[in-house]
Amino acid sequence: MALLLLFFILLLSALPRDAAALTRRDFPGGFIFGAGTSAYQVEGAAAEDGRKPSIWDTFTHQGSNIRNVLVKAGYSPDKSTGDVAADQYHHYKDDVKLMHEMGLDAYRFSIAWPRLIPDGRGKINPKGLEYYNNLIDELILHGIQPHVTIYHYDFPQSLQDEYNGLLSPRFIDDYTAYANTCFKSFGDRVKHWVTVNEPNIETISGFDDGTLPPRRCSYPFGVNCTGGNSSTEPYIAAHHLLLAHASAVSLYRDTYKVTQKGHIGITLLGLWYEPATNTSQDAAAATRMNDFHIGWFMYPLVYGDYPPVMRSRVGARMPRLTVEQSKKVSGSFDFIGFNHYPDNRARADKSAFNLKQRDYYADAAVTVDPITDIQEGYVEPPCALGKLLEHLKLKYGNPPVMIYENGYGDIPKTPSKIDYDDDYRSEFLQNYLEVLYLSIRNGSDVRGYFVWSFLDVFEVLYGNVRRFGLCGVDMNSERRTRYARNSARWYSGFLKGGELRPVSPSWKAYAAA
Repeated sequence: MALLLLFFILLLSALPRDAAALTRRDFPGGFIFGAGTSAYQVEGAAAEDGRKPSIWDTFTHQGSNIRNVLVKAGYSPDKSTGDVAADQYHHYKDDVKLMHEMGLDAYRFSIAWPRLIPDGRGKINPKGLEYYNNLIDELILHGIQPHVTIYHYDFPQSLQDEYNGLLSPRFIDDYTAYANTCFKSFGDRVKHWVTVNEPNIETISGFDDGTLPPRRCSYPFGVNCTGGNSSTEPYIAAHHLLLAHASAVSLYRDTYKVTQKGHIGITLLGLWYEPATNTSQDAAAATRMNDFHIGWFMYPLVYGDYPPVMRSRVGARMPRLTVEQSKKVSGSFDFIGFNHYPDNRARADKSAFNLKQRDYYADAAVTVDPITDIQEGYVEPPCALGKLLEHLKLKYGNPPVMIYENGYGDIPKTPSKIDYDDDYRSEFLQNYLEVLYLSIRNGSDVRGYFVWSFLDVFEVLYGNVRRFGLCGVDMNSERRTRYARNSARWYSGFLKGGELRPVSPSWKAYAAA
């Protein structure tokens, strides 16, 4: 940890004297700048044209989100769902025009499994196929690369009911067949594929603490769940996601890559854990947490097995990779996507590890204390991104990386208010771009950067209350009217050759602290 901190301080000293001189031309040739969304969060039309429910439809209609946290913080409870969201299903042409005007190189979106194959397997929905063909064609017509995530949380409810979803190895075959449909239908135009989104958090939130669907957990690690076992199920679900990913990559490389000439990878949540104090115990706890959080997937993807610290602490509850599975998993990526948000603090907690019934965080033997300040105007320091990239370079062979999500979400006291003034978001993004530039200059193999999010979307925990969009959406209007915020204009200016404004000194002081 001390070496990483020293690296970052030295890196800061390499900043150009005139910070405003940094432009997109300083990034490597072919570097991709974009923005993103995901299907359930932006499409709407949840019950139209043959689409059937996903586990997210079920979840949000049960009223499950982070409303208690919002109420405690003084905000009005949110009862939104993804039924309409930003209604991109009906407004995709207007949205692509906005992307083009902004100057985006690429748009990251996901395909809704229950829209394309409503029952999860079997018959393809012609209306769903038509929609994604139209969206992809519209993007290409405007010179925008489609970066497509095949599975982004929205597992078909029918398969969840049939065999408990990710807990069954049957998921692997059904997912591979679905991925095959995507490759066959869209691969002539899509050159960047992501197999699954954030498997390292879907498993924890869905099967450990039960805060996300399918809401499985066990006491005392989660409450009000539909069943489950927090000490075993997260590892089983993650194992099946890893094998499904490797299966799809193998299929793509064997059947489609030569003719379609695309690239395929996986996207992980890239939180970075720092010690809560300067003690060696907390430093070791932060290292363990990074191994559990990032290494859980990176270690098998690079080395063909789960991290040794997970093997030793989880023991017999950790699934085993066979020799054949290990060969298939190892190297099963052309790039790794990372969704990066604030850093977290880790504190050693031996009592958690000694619990008879252990969950994921107890296995890591830490008490996790995320930075959860949701007040408007709070900007997290971006140094954690540099530390994450340096970690990937040193421990995992410097894989090609796409930063597929990075953004700032505010929670205004009046969520329905149309607000153009979001200079705090522009400041947040320019700070991260400076860190990204420095990391690339120091040898990190980063190929692209995508702002989350292009539009205001239905946020997975906060509904319509928390807004990440470069472009705002009036969620109270029937037409879901779009409007460009100041940050959209700032990003557009940068993409069209403008210079970054001088960066505020606050995060530099934080890095040196």
